[in-house]
Amino acid sequence: MTGTALFELSLAAFTASFALILLAEMGDKTQFLAMSMASKYNVYKVILGIFLAIAVNFALTVAIGQILTTILPIDVISLAASVSFIAFGLWTIRGEKSKVENQKVSRFGITATVALTFFIAEFGDKTELATISLTAQYQSAVSIFIGAVLAMLVADGIGIVIGVVLCKRIPERILKWISATIFVLFGLIGVYEVLPAKIGLSYTALVLSILTVFSVSAVLILVRKTKNEFHFAKKGSM
Repeated sequence: MTGTALFELSLAAFTASFALILLAEMGDKTQFLAMSMASKYNVYKVILGIFLAIAVNFALTVAIGQILTTILPIDVISLAASVSFIAFGLWTIRGEKSKVENQKVSRFGITATVALTFFIAEFGDKTELATISLTAQYQSAVSIFIGAVLAMLVADGIGIVIGVVLCKRIPERILKWISATIFVLFGLIGVYEVLPAKIGLSYTALVLSILTVFSVSAVLILVRKTKNEFHFAKKGSM
């Protein structure tokens, strides 16, 4: 790719990037992540965090995506992202019940928390892989970047709107369980997509079983701990 071609604008490249990334993002885990974040945090800070994350992510993808896959196998990145989503699902169940937790989030910053979460989530995602392919095909990095960022903002904006509406209509506890279930399932599916080619179906089934048992056990522990904290707080207020 020449330096001139790198910065040339192409309507075809922009259109292909916007359409493909938008379709790929609909129903994707990061759209559910946007939905979950919007139901808990300030919407404007969530939008800013998402924009920063996807702008940096796609800039890196377009600029050094091809090099990245030669340094670190994309399967490793996808596997790490999948495991992180299982962890995020458990964290969603844990929620923010105490003032201490709220203080921790506010010190780190909601925008920074959202941006970091989205940045990690997008590594190894199909939208990232699609962007790498589009950049190689159209040789117009800027057009691909603009199209991809706008598509992600539209798709995740839909998720945010849904999250805000659901937050007003459905109890927070139910929303947390729905979000957690979705994230854990996405994580397990992601692991399944990567491991069979590496270790075979038998060992993959074993790993998935272990992760499932771990997730269920963690959920039970978190639920019990949350109930204990609730009863303790209730006694303290009496």
